[in-house]
Amino acid sequence: MSTPRRRLRDDVACLANRRPPTPWTRKLADGDVTALRQLGTALDRYYRRAVAPYRGQLRAHVEADRSRRGKALLTGGVDRLLATLHPRVEWRPPVLRVLDYVDQDLHLDGRGLVLLPSHFCRHHPVTLKDADLPPVLAYPVNSGFAWLTPDRPAMQDPVTSLLGRTRAATLRASTTAVTTTDLARRIGLSPPSASKHARVLREAGLITTRRDGGAVVHQVSGLGVAVLNGELPA
Repeated sequence: MSTPRRRLRDDVACLANRRPPTPWTRKLADGDVTALRQLGTALDRYYRRAVAPYRGQLRAHVEADRSRRGKALLTGGVDRLLATLHPRVEWRPPVLRVLDYVDQDLHLDGRGLVLLPSHFCRHHPVTLKDADLPPVLAYPVNSGFAWLTPDRPAMQDPVTSLLGRTRAATLRASTTAVTTTDLARRIGLSPPSASKHARVLREAGLITTRRDGGAVVHQVSGLGVAVLNGELPA
C-alpha cells in the first residue's frame, strides 16, 4: 500500500511491453486500493501453496550458499568472491559482466552492491531494473531439485529425531541471524528457555552466538547447515 504510484505506473508500463494492459492492471497502476489488496491476497495464497511447504529447505540451501561465499571472501577477497559467483558471470576489475543478459549498465557510483542468493532466477544473475534503487544482484542458488520435496513432518524428520523437536526448531529458526527474543517468538518459548536451547546447540557447534549492542544474536554455523541438509562438510 505504501509503494509510490509513480513506481507502480513504471512497473506496470514495463510489463505492458510484453502483454497488453487489462482494466485490472490499469487500476493497479493507478494505486487502486481494491486492486492492491487483491494482488496482496493472491501473493499470500501463492506463497502458502508454492513456497511455504519448502521454506526449511530453501532457507538451508541459501545459508549453505552464504557459507561458501563467505569462505571465498575470506580466502581470496572480493576478487575470488566475484570470480566464482556464477558460470555466466565474468569479473574483470572493475567491471562485473553478466553474460546473456539485457544490454544494461549499472554504475555503482560509490554505492555498495548487495548479493542476493535466489531460487527464483534460474539461468543467470539479474539486477533491479530501476537504477535509482539500491544496487542488488540476485544470482541463482545451485541446489539442484532437492528443494522440490516438501519439508518432512516432524515425526519423519531425522534432524528432529536427532536433536528433539524443540532444538530442531531452534536450529531452523536460527538459519537467519536472530536475537534471543525473536528466537523465542519463532519457536513459541520464553526467552530464558530459548537461550538455554541455543546454548546447547552452540556448545555442539551447530550455531554461533555474538553480541550486537545490547542484544545476543544467534545464527546457524556451517556444521549446522550441513546437519539441516543431511550432509557433512567436506
